[in-house]
Amino acid sequence: MFFASDNGLGASDKVMRAIVEANAGPRLGYGRDDATRHVEQRLSALFEREVGVYMVITGSAANGLALSTLTPPWGIVLCHDESHVMEDECCGPEFFTGGAKLVGIPGAGAKISAAALERTLKKLPRRVPHNAPAHALSITQSTEYGLTYSVDEVKALAGIAKAHDLAVHMDGARFANAVARLGCSPAEVTWKAGVDVLSFGTTKGGGLACEAIVFFDPARGTDMVRRRMRGGHLLSKHRFLAAQMDAFLDGGHWLELARHANAAASRLAAGLKAVPGVRVPFTPEANGVFPILPLHVETALKAAGAVFYPWSDRSLPDGMTVGPDEVIVRLITSFATTNEDVDRFVATAAAAAVK
Repeated sequence: MFFASDNGLGASDKVMRAIVEANAGPRLGYGRDDATRHVEQRLSALFEREVGVYMVITGSAANGLALSTLTPPWGIVLCHDESHVMEDECCGPEFFTGGAKLVGIPGAGAKISAAALERTLKKLPRRVPHNAPAHALSITQSTEYGLTYSVDEVKALAGIAKAHDLAVHMDGARFANAVARLGCSPAEVTWKAGVDVLSFGTTKGGGLACEAIVFFDPARGTDMVRRRMRGGHLLSKHRFLAAQMDAFLDGGHWLELARHANAAASRLAAGLKAVPGVRVPFTPEANGVFPILPLHVETALKAAGAVFYPWSDRSLPDGMTVGPDEVIVRLITSFATTNEDVDRFVATAAAAAVK
């Protein structure tokens, strides 16, 4: 019953086979191999336009490097106040941007609303040269509470951002889960909706260690070659990144893996909603469930071997609180989660709830 993180699982069999196959023979290094060119073409086809592609091994590097192209050191990046770039990257975005400031925007489910973005922009002081100007908006798809932005929501946020001369970054560590849920094309929810650069994740979704920084205007990312090198994130044996991404995308494998993870989360949430005393604040829209558990149920689950983490209550719906005898936890499903694990978790919670 492992629900701690989708980072805790290995890579899909298809991705691992591709890595092993890429191990044969010599290839040019530093991204000059044919496999990398093929992946660049494949991503351009996926997004229905020519894109600039720069692969790295971590999502934090992808986010920080991407944002470094959107803001000067004296700029502001607007993001949700519980987003990964805000709370979980040890000031990586600030490091890569040379000191740009992150300003958090609150919102239920770790989503930024159009109204909240407007309010934040109106409140920002604009005294030159004293105040830092906003240069970029970063949104997370799917969010840290397992919700997704619809195409219309992305369009609304991007429209406001562009009206204020802000570039738009999308943290897509779980982009596959969002696209699988929305049923739209990758293009519809990114550049067609106003996104300028995407951190396209594979690692959480079935890759081993591969994220792609995708520029929807290749000219915007022309200096990424040097930014990535200077930041220490150009993998010399680059073919192993290309192999992962190619296998991840091949035949819709990325969406197949995401649909499995999403379905497991939906099954888990449905089961927990029927357990007395358990509350599920958000219907999962990706591969995360965030139930509020009675403390004795949490204790019983851990005693039975379940692995999961406590979570923040700051982005719960208005008026919802966690009581003194409760805890909110994060349960993350993956491409490898089985129905047996889900059902055992629910059964353990149900048995503990009635004792």
